[in-house]
Amino acid sequence: MECLLEQEVSVVFGYPGGTILNVYDALYKYHGKIKHYLTAHEQGAAHAADGYARSTGKVGVAFATSGPGSTNLTTGIATAYIDSSPIVFITCNVSENLIGKDSFQEVDITGVTMPITKSNFLVSDVNKLADTIRAAFAIAKSGRPGPVLIDILKNVTAETAEYEFLPLGRHKESGKLKELIDRSTIDFQEPSIDRDDIDKLVALINESKKPLLICGGGVVRSRCDREFEEFANIIDSPTAVTVMGGGGICGRNPLVTGMIGMHGSQASNIACDNCDLLIAIGCRFSDRVALDPKNFASQAKIVHIDIDRSEINKNVRTDHHIVGYAKDVLNMLNSRLTQQDHSEWKKFVFSYPTETEYADGGSSTLNPKQVLSAIARICPQDTIVSTDVGQHQMWAIQHFHFDYSGQLLTSGGFGTMGFGLGAAIGAKVGNPNKCVIHITGDGSFRMNCNELCTEQYYNIPVITFIFNNGTLGMVRQWQNLIYSGHYSETTLDRGPDFVKLAEAYGLKGRRVNNQKDLCEAIEDALKSNCGYVIDCTIDIDEMVRPMVKAGDQITQFLLS
Repeated sequence: MECLLEQEVSVVFGYPGGTILNVYDALYKYHGKIKHYLTAHEQGAAHAADGYARSTGKVGVAFATSGPGSTNLTTGIATAYIDSSPIVFITCNVSENLIGKDSFQEVDITGVTMPITKSNFLVSDVNKLADTIRAAFAIAKSGRPGPVLIDILKNVTAETAEYEFLPLGRHKESGKLKELIDRSTIDFQEPSIDRDDIDKLVALINESKKPLLICGGGVVRSRCDREFEEFANIIDSPTAVTVMGGGGICGRNPLVTGMIGMHGSQASNIACDNCDLLIAIGCRFSDRVALDPKNFASQAKIVHIDIDRSEINKNVRTDHHIVGYAKDVLNMLNSRLTQQDHSEWKKFVFSYPTETEYADGGSSTLNPKQVLSAIARICPQDTIVSTDVGQHQMWAIQHFHFDYSGQLLTSGGFGTMGFGLGAAIGAKVGNPNKCVIHITGDGSFRMNCNELCTEQYYNIPVITFIFNNGTLGMVRQWQNLIYSGHYSETTLDRGPDFVKLAEAYGLKGRRVNNQKDLCEAIEDALKSNCGYVIDCTIDIDEMVRPMVKAGDQITQFLLS
């Protein structure tokens, strides 16, 4: 508990059990300093810690017991790992004399999570506990952020050791701490940026007539949205945004072309195919962006800026790259560049649409744009938006204009259905004065709706919007376009009644199928100051457009 206070931790999400009881007993004595939120499920705790971390920029913390308690965290750990979210997971295991004997609720959680954590530790000596916790936090937030797991044997939590307060500012000076960090194989040193690499990029920019920027999740994680926007404005470049890059540049900036990739806008994808210089910052070039890596930006010199050297040339071959913190690189570039003008290039790019237009919903349904436009118009502009995964996720990213880092919370890399509600709860805990909404589908919501009890008990006023089309919409869309309309096990013609479910949890709920009722429901939800579920009826065959088939050229639109 003292080490958590050293790290300025004031919030923990979790679920107790037998092996972690000593930790919870200690937590009982710190209830005035560290607030614990008991979730309905350990996965909910993991996602809540993740939403807290992404929205605040701090390190999230989650507790769980051994066995199924710890394995229930793994989906949340993998989600945080792929999206580079800093979280420290603290679990406890059976006592040392029971290890390896298939004891009750024993599992090798450090072995299970090794591929999905930046580092993990098994603590078998109480004298190493304090420095292990300090090292975990240092690793989680250094370089490319990510999750770290600490598994503590139960007998260790019953033992005592000498403890000396070590201020956060002195942690890097600790020899024991450095030893633990070095042993984790994580490079804790800040990368040195080669000035010649900066000068080479400046020359490439000055030579370019048709530049394109890609704003990736690294811009958001490093909280350098201002520096990135200044860079885009100076070089006067159209700017595409990845799923994880939402909020890395103000979505209302006239340079923004919208999302890029499989469901990217026509403006973004066509600009990518026609640019002569592509600069991607904090972007992994995943298969949802570079669908056909060999032909991706085939007319351009490709430049990649990233904190993680292992991402360079992993998916797309580059002509130039810089390894370093995005904020540092951007500041160096901005100080060397002069104002540019690419009016003709922008005229070409923006002759293509940056957003999809939808026909009005029928008499008994709403279309995605109607729902999202109403939310954007009525909710405060700085509202934090958490999504689950599927069609609703793509619609939200296509049609909301995110203004700052941490405003969009979504599972981009792992694609975790069930992420949204837990993440929204964590975001609201970390940002009590901001409006937080949860955008979900009827398929995703079924996976995490148990966390409505957490929302109700702690009076966390999250507004949930369900895009209810009675199907697993994104899968149905693929079945429609690629699998000859074979709707195998995707129709959700079953309960629950989401309005009654909300009411059963002691929250408010309302079903809407027209714009008037939708607007009234949003206004009521904002005034109610409690958890609220708005069930929006969407046509079962509504699709996400544009769409490019996996593996195809980025401009080979299956749907325009």
